[in-house]
Amino acid sequence: MRLAMVGLGRMGGNMAARLLRGGHEVVAYNRADGPRRAAVALGAEDAVSLDEVAAKLSTPRIAWVMMPAGEVTTTFISELLARFSPGDIIIDGGNNYYKDTLRHAELVQSHGMSFLDVGTSGGIWGLTEGYSLMVGGEASVVEQVRPILETLAPSPSSGWGHVGPHGAGHFVKMVHNGIEYGMMQAMGEGFALMQGKAEFQLDLHQIAEIWREGSVVRSWLLDLTARVLQDNPTLAGIAPYVAESGEGRWTVLEAIEQKVSLPVITLALENRFRSQDPSPFSDKLLASMRNQFGGHVIKTE
Repeated sequence: MRLAMVGLGRMGGNMAARLLRGGHEVVAYNRADGPRRAAVALGAEDAVSLDEVAAKLSTPRIAWVMMPAGEVTTTFISELLARFSPGDIIIDGGNNYYKDTLRHAELVQSHGMSFLDVGTSGGIWGLTEGYSLMVGGEASVVEQVRPILETLAPSPSSGWGHVGPHGAGHFVKMVHNGIEYGMMQAMGEGFALMQGKAEFQLDLHQIAEIWREGSVVRSWLLDLTARVLQDNPTLAGIAPYVAESGEGRWTVLEAIEQKVSLPVITLALENRFRSQDPSPFSDKLLASMRNQFGGHVIKTE
C-alpha cells in the first residue's frame, strides 16, 4: 500500500523503515530535514511540505501521523484536512490523550474523511521485533488499512487488534503505559533492596539472568534490566531522574473519574515526580518541623 508517514522521530522513522521492508510505498514528511533524508535513503519518497504529501498520494489517501501528544498533533491533523479529500484516511499513531482523540475523530469525520487512533508500543525495538498496535475506529476502515497494520505488527496475526470505537486505541495504550509504570517501579525497588544488602555481595546481573528463565517475574522489562546491569552494574553516571510523558498521569486521572483504586500506578507516578525534584520543599519542611519540636539538627546544603 501507499501511505504518508508524517513525523519521523525515532519511532516514526523506524515504522517507516519497517513498512518499506514490507513492500509498502512510503511518502516521508518531517519538519526537520535530517530524519526525512534518512527515510529517503531507505527508499521512501521525499515530501518537503504537506502540499507535496497530498499531491504524491493516490486516493484514498492514507496518512499516518506520529507527532507528540497535544496541540502539535491537532495542528497537523487540521493541516492535513485542508489538503485531503472526502474518503481519505488519517491515522494517529502517537500517544495522544484519548479525550483529545475523540475530538480529532469528530473533526476528521466532519470533513467526510475516516480516522483511526492506534496506540503503539514497541519503542526502539519495534523495527526488528514489530509493534504492538491497539486500534480504535470503525471496523471497515481498519480493514482498509489491514496490510499496513499486519506489516507493523510482530506478525500478521499477532500483536495487534481492533479494540473498539474511536478513542479506544489510545485509551488502551494509556492503561498499558500506566501498568508499565507500576511494573518498572516494582522492578527498580526490588533490585535496589538487593543492591543495599552489601554483606551478601549480590551480583544483580546474575540474578536478573536467573529470573529471566522460568521465573514468575520473567518479562521483556526484566530482559532489558539484565542488559542494563550487564553493561553498567553500578549504574554509574546515570542521574536518578525519571521522566514521564503523560500516559501515567492520564491513567491516574481516569481512575479518579471512575473511582477505581490504582495505588501501585499512582505511587509509581508520584515517585517519578519525586525523582524530578532536585530539592524537595516538603523534605526541607519536615526537617524544619523536627528541629522546631525536638531540637533535631538540620543538615545544611
